[in-house]
Amino acid sequence: MIDHAHDLESVREATERLLTAVAELDNASAAEPSRLPGWSRGHVLAHIARNADALTNVLEGRPMYADAFVRDTDIERDAPRPLDVQLTDVRESAARFQATGALPADWSRTVELRNGVVDAAARVPFRRWVEVELHFVDLGIGYELEDLPKEFTEREIEFLAERFGGRPDVPPTRLTDGTRAWHTGRAAEQSEVTVSGTPADLLGWLAGRRDGSGLTADGGPLPALPPL
Repeated sequence: MIDHAHDLESVREATERLLTAVAELDNASAAEPSRLPGWSRGHVLAHIARNADALTNVLEGRPMYADAFVRDTDIERDAPRPLDVQLTDVRESAARFQATGALPADWSRTVELRNGVVDAAARVPFRRWVEVELHFVDLGIGYELEDLPKEFTEREIEFLAERFGGRPDVPPTRLTDGTRAWHTGRAAEQSEVTVSGTPADLLGWLAGRRDGSGLTADGGPLPALPPL
């Protein structure tokens, strides 16, 4: 069972770590390229803030974004702001999300996210945790996949393995870090490929943050994963 209250606290802690690290930057470094193609660090910070508001919308029963155009233009609009404005926006939008999450609610209800994706309301805090942790890494300011909390890494590997599960374009694949195993790709009685590596490398590959060069594939080549 998903513990939304635990995940909300994990989001709060992750946000504080991010804000503390970003506060060490200056306006010039905030404008430098992030690890995401075409995005500056300012773009990433703007997205983190707007995503908090978007997931607040989800919890309150409104559309996540008015449309894809609004989402993209909001990020472009907010990306060049001074660092102190970015920090305030990330902090205040995060507080709005936490306040909404603290209200009494039916956490078993189904909510709608982008592109018709639906999920249990109880999973929304974890989805927000994913946004904060992975985009913290994307900023390229010293926080790496290896620094992610162990619980988060294991749960995100499982989440992404489920996301690619049943995909006809991904061969039946077993993932292992040597102690745990996950399965993904199209259904089959046996896996065609076993992909082995550290939790950070497995997560990086599944999340599109690493090319898989740190992984070992047995039984066939490293599968090509579709975009998230």
